[in-house]
Amino acid sequence: MAADKELDRLDRDILRLIAADASLSLADIAAKVGLTPTPCWKRIRRMEQAGVILGRVAVLDPAKVGLPVSVFVAVETADHSDGWLKRFAEVVAEMSEVVDAWRMSGDVDYVLHVVVPDIAAYDGFYRKLIAALPLRNVTSRFAMERMKAAPLPI
Repeated sequence: MAADKELDRLDRDILRLIAADASLSLADIAAKVGLTPTPCWKRIRRMEQAGVILGRVAVLDPAKVGLPVSVFVAVETADHSDGWLKRFAEVVAEMSEVVDAWRMSGDVDYVLHVVVPDIAAYDGFYRKLIAALPLRNVTSRFAMERMKAAPLPI
């Protein structure tokens, strides 16, 4: 199931339902896609084993759990070696404030989505990041409002 073409209509229907509400019961999912629970479960299990479904999570309100500040951090480096990349990936993995990390093309090498309780906490994060390894430039953009959060358009 490496290619998108291996997902049929029922798989896509199941994925849309799970992506919108991971708390749906197997019986609810099966009924909504027109299957009985056993073949529905087999499809879900197959997609989990193939890595199509990476996990099931609850979407939380960051402000209500004490993390109202979202910062998008653009990172530029002068070092593009495998060793540097491996170390950067390790540093990012260890920093719980980073909820998303992307390697980019273009003028920015990496973009990190960081969530923190306040500006002082971001300053602490920033200091840890720049002390961890050599960086050419770090630019922070503070989010004012999240305008959309949606599941993948399957």
